[in-house]
Amino acid sequence: MLSIAVPAGLLIGLLLGALGGGGSILTVPVLVYLLRQEPHAATAGSLLIVGITAAAGMIAHQRAGRVRLAPGIAFGVLGVAGSYAGTRLSSNVPPDLLLSLFAGLMLAAAAAMLRRGRETSGRRTAWQRPGASTVLRRGLKTVAAATGVGLLTGFFGVGGGFVIVPALVLVLGFDMPAAVGTSLLVIAINSAAALAARLGSHVAIDWPLVAVFTAVALAGVLAGHRVTSRVDASRLTTAFTILLIAVAAYSLARSLPRLL
Repeated sequence: MLSIAVPAGLLIGLLLGALGGGGSILTVPVLVYLLRQEPHAATAGSLLIVGITAAAGMIAHQRAGRVRLAPGIAFGVLGVAGSYAGTRLSSNVPPDLLLSLFAGLMLAAAAAMLRRGRETSGRRTAWQRPGASTVLRRGLKTVAAATGVGLLTGFFGVGGGFVIVPALVLVLGFDMPAAVGTSLLVIAINSAAALAARLGSHVAIDWPLVAVFTAVALAGVLAGHRVTSRVDASRLTTAFTILLIAVAAYSLARSLPRLL
């Protein structure tokens, strides 16, 4: 299993570094289908892997000036309650149903990334001084988005970057590089909160496997950070979207028949 964990961890790290938090969504399928982890154990292990690698990636983006600390911390803290609730809900879901729901999440992520590519292509978000009503609406949208991201993190063990990045762009007016970098800070906070909520549960984490996976993923994050500045972002997004759809289809083919 460790021989598989090395290339798998490298892939996840590359995706996290290049695409921000959206890359973390493949961690659970990799742990389940390649490394033969039980689904609930995989979501718990994913939180640890994603949280540590996201924090490392955030540091690299911070050095390049692509992380806005204050909004990112606020967004992450607002999602803590959702992380706790999602963790509690996930513990009562049958494994095959959890994987089927996760496949649906991957398809939603693929659709969101395609839509984001069309909406942000060739366009920069213009910042205007908001009025009182705009500030209120923006605040409510931020709270709703942060809580939803926390819920996804706790329930599925994913970072939720495919939700965080559009929220930071469309609600808070971030440009794409800042949204990608800041999303990693939010993911690190939400993952830590969700993992803390699971520590007292009966789920057993394969610590040696997770440690190797995380160490290799950290190296991948640093490499992925460099890829961001050298490869066309639209090509990365398209390739990742195709991969998401393929993995979702495989997951549904494996889990749905067991539910019927």
